[in-house]
Amino acid sequence: MSKYLVTGGAGFIGSHIVDALVAAGHEVRVLDNLSTGQRCNLEHHGGNVELIEGDLRDMAVGEHNCEGGQGGFHEAALPSVPRSVEDPLTCNAVNVDGSLNVFVAARDVGAKVVYAGSSSAYGDTEVLPKHEAMPVAPLSPYAAAKVATEQYLASFAKVYGMKTVTLRYFNVFGPRQRNDSPYSGVIAKFCRNALEGAACRIEGDGLQSRDFTFVADVARGNLLAMMTDLPGGTTMNLAGGDRISLIEMLDELGRLVGRGIERVHVDPRAGDVKHSQADARRAKDLLGFECAYSFADGLRETLDWYRESLEEVQTGQVKR
Repeated sequence: MSKYLVTGGAGFIGSHIVDALVAAGHEVRVLDNLSTGQRCNLEHHGGNVELIEGDLRDMAVGEHNCEGGQGGFHEAALPSVPRSVEDPLTCNAVNVDGSLNVFVAARDVGAKVVYAGSSSAYGDTEVLPKHEAMPVAPLSPYAAAKVATEQYLASFAKVYGMKTVTLRYFNVFGPRQRNDSPYSGVIAKFCRNALEGAACRIEGDGLQSRDFTFVADVARGNLLAMMTDLPGGTTMNLAGGDRISLIEMLDELGRLVGRGIERVHVDPRAGDVKHSQADARRAKDLLGFECAYSFADGLRETLDWYRESLEEVQTGQVKR
């Protein structure tokens, strides 16, 4: 049994990584300020997971929580392109400065770091699929912060000999993703609207496409990256290697709920890319990683979770 730190471990992706670690028999410590994460995402583990409430921007917090750990999964971030456009200073303070605190603390205890990078690093280049040898071209402050952070991590591997891995995520979706915020992921919002019979707001023509990746696959990929002996500074895409448009996604969602879903088109969002698709060969070659969930299966499981959550709200028995 090993001990691992998961920053942002009470959040959407982080809590699924915690699930996978606990299932594998590991000891887990979670660091989360609960600004977007929720205690209820960890309650099913009882006392088997240690939750520390703290902020990444406090260096002492990072130092304390990295002690005694073999590795750390750095998932904590201030997400959302629109939020970064509105407030680039806070985006940088959390996503860059906070991450640097975690990396320094991990360096000091000799812990390996697996970092949640982002496909936003590739920008809006016309080349598809996006591969790791492409130059970075961030469009938004959020994307710029994610690129700066992964480059910091790569430099720590070169200068200090740290074991580090950056996994560039492509539009992760699944249970526990918040759908009650203006910054929520598109599938989370669309599932809620579909269940409530509300119209779904599409920014642009709806032909923009994404490489949607189910969260259970992403969690499994993180564990593979931690357990596999890789050169420090390794960067790879973590995705299925396919893409689907928002229109196609809504069509599939309509089939699952058994009715057509009303769509409202508005202006495109500043800083968004038109198409995103991963070249997933490096993760397959280095980790043996392939997605176990099809998009349709992942969407069905996600919708079922939101349906159950909505029923809990309606009956006044909210557990998540």
